[in-house]
Amino acid sequence: MSGPMSLEPGGAEQDTLALRLADYRTLAPHVAGRHTPALVLPGHATRCDAVDGLAAELADRVAPAVHPYEVAALLESEGLTGEVIREKYGHADLFSLATALYQRVPRTFPEPPRPTDPWRPDHLRCALRGLLFALPGLAYALAGRLLPPDGLVRALVVAGLVSWAWNQALGHRAYVRLATGRLEAGRTLAKGAPLGAATATVAGAALSGSGVTALAVATQSAYLAAAGVLLVLGRERLLLAVLSPVTAGGTALLWWEPGTVLRAGLPLLSLLGAVAAACWALRATRTAPAAPGATRPGLWQSLPYGLFGLAAGSLVFLAGRDHPWAVIVLTLSMGPAEWLLYRYRGLSVAALRSTRTPAAFRVRSAAVLAGCLLVYLGPLAPAALLVDAEPVTLLLLAATLWISLLLQAFGTAWPPVVLCLTAAVFAGAVMLTGAPPGSAALPLGCGAAALCLTAVTVRQLGRPAAHG
Repeated sequence: MSGPMSLEPGGAEQDTLALRLADYRTLAPHVAGRHTPALVLPGHATRCDAVDGLAAELADRVAPAVHPYEVAALLESEGLTGEVIREKYGHADLFSLATALYQRVPRTFPEPPRPTDPWRPDHLRCALRGLLFALPGLAYALAGRLLPPDGLVRALVVAGLVSWAWNQALGHRAYVRLATGRLEAGRTLAKGAPLGAATATVAGAALSGSGVTALAVATQSAYLAAAGVLLVLGRERLLLAVLSPVTAGGTALLWWEPGTVLRAGLPLLSLLGAVAAACWALRATRTAPAAPGATRPGLWQSLPYGLFGLAAGSLVFLAGRDHPWAVIVLTLSMGPAEWLLYRYRGLSVAALRSTRTPAAFRVRSAAVLAGCLLVYLGPLAPAALLVDAEPVTLLLLAATLWISLLLQAFGTAWPPVVLCLTAAVFAGAVMLTGAPPGSAALPLGCGAAALCLTAVTVRQLGRPAAHG
């Protein structure tokens, strides 16, 4: 045989294999295009109204059918017997009635239900994380008056840059391990966080010049390590609770002088709370089941994330030299920035479903990128003017950081590192030495990096395979 034989009455086999029970002039075919005509038994043509009623009743389920056989299966599931089909509807058999229904009901193919967005962001969590990035700054407002000015800023900045770099790399390793299991992620954090705090403390204390400054450096390093543990393990609310002493003391400075004891004691109290909370969270991971065959990611995989932390910290430090409040604005924007990272991924998946060609998806992906950038950068312009900062510098720096984070979220780590490090080295060398173009070096470096990062993003993330 060269193909399947049709077993439906009225097919090609009617002339050779089937007995002719009625002359062709006694049949009442309802022909619709190329479909097989429905065979109506003699004397039953007046029962078309019953068939019409059945078609109306089953229209929503008959309309998506692509062949009368699907309608036949539907009728069979409805429990229609051969006797009912002959007596009530006047058709010879199930296939004849199915063909009649198939011809009567127009074809409609409704869109499948829209699936849930797998990248739907947690609005409260994103807003809370942005707040948690900014609240520790109140500790400097409280204790800054008690610290000696000589070497303080330099020691804190160096220790902070080391902590940023270390915690970015450690966070990457912990998140990779977290996909395997909480036990493995907890072990990575338990080993890496104390080592990172010690490294940052040593780096900053070497430039401190006094024991009090070294204590401040150690406090900052220990807090950043503990906060990193809590953020990776999703304990944002717990971190907010341990920051309540610093929050209350910093807010009270607006109308009340807390005194030396509270200025020193409240930051230390928040530090002890953060360390205790981190230890408790790590201990809770020890009860998680071990993942069989879990492997550790190589150090080389986490290196670009650590270097990006160093580059991003350097750029933010350069932006805050003349405009410290710009750093606060940028820090608070990290919550919306994280929210927009989720929205980009969700909108990209929606674009993947609605486009038909790779070129159309690339255009749609570029539009999604532009929209997310506008939403992120739009509120930063008036915020920069409010704190008397340079709007252009802040916007270009924010765009550079956000696009870098977006590429890292898709596993493209080295291009952001190279471009951000280049911008940081260029701007730092010019601004710290006073060479031309002076303060314009930072916006120039960030602008060039943002343009290059945008081109990389359109090329890399404009491919459907990147979102599969």
